[in-house]
Amino acid sequence: MKYVLITGGSRGIGAATARLLASRGWGVAVGYHQSEAQAQALAAELSDQGVPALAVRADVADSAQVARMVDNVLENFCQLDILICSAGVSHQGLISQIDENQWRRLFAVNVDGVHHCCRAVLPHMLERKSGSIVTVSSMWGQVGASCEAAYSAAKGAVIAYTKALAKELGPSNIRVNCVAPGVIDTEMNGHLTQDDLAALADETPLGRIGTPREAAAAIAFLASDEASFLTGQVVAPNGGLVV
Repeated sequence: MKYVLITGGSRGIGAATARLLASRGWGVAVGYHQSEAQAQALAAELSDQGVPALAVRADVADSAQVARMVDNVLENFCQLDILICSAGVSHQGLISQIDENQWRRLFAVNVDGVHHCCRAVLPHMLERKSGSIVTVSSMWGQVGASCEAAYSAAKGAVIAYTKALAKELGPSNIRVNCVAPGVIDTEMNGHLTQDDLAALADETPLGRIGTPREAAAAIAFLASDEASFLTGQVVAPNGGLVV
């Protein structure tokens, strides 16, 4: 059996990934920060399916909290095969309107959070000389978006970090890959109006926005042994909007 920790696992893409991997018989630790009720309910749902599951709390921006979260997972599961860094926050607005605290929080969660989680799991993975890490970026991290400069910059950093870490950890048989979703029907895009979503769907070659399950499928593939010769790659489920 494989065991996975999914940060940002209580909602959206993270929750869809938890359900998908649990359906394949993987033990799942659902990482969350504020959505305790949702995380506990999801862990109970997965346990009812007969797989080991638990909810673990941490603000990924805080390295000490992340270390405790990973220790908790290892105490319960005894091993950790996969890390999926799905926790993230967004911001939309002119760059002149974002204040320093908002900028810092975007990078603290989206970039520092990935680093803290990787650092915390690596001693275990290095000891076993085995592991798979999947980060979650965004298509805007690949090409940038107007009125989302800070978010684009943070998600671009995640891609660069992923590629560099893959080169560093490859000799230890640890793979590091990234999923960069397009417009996905999640709470993070809840600020978009129906007209906004319709316009984005029209711009997308496939003519629609994506589902959390479709993004989860890309994450699950990269996490699995089926992607055993893939590392340092960016897979972009975006319906063809960014190529």
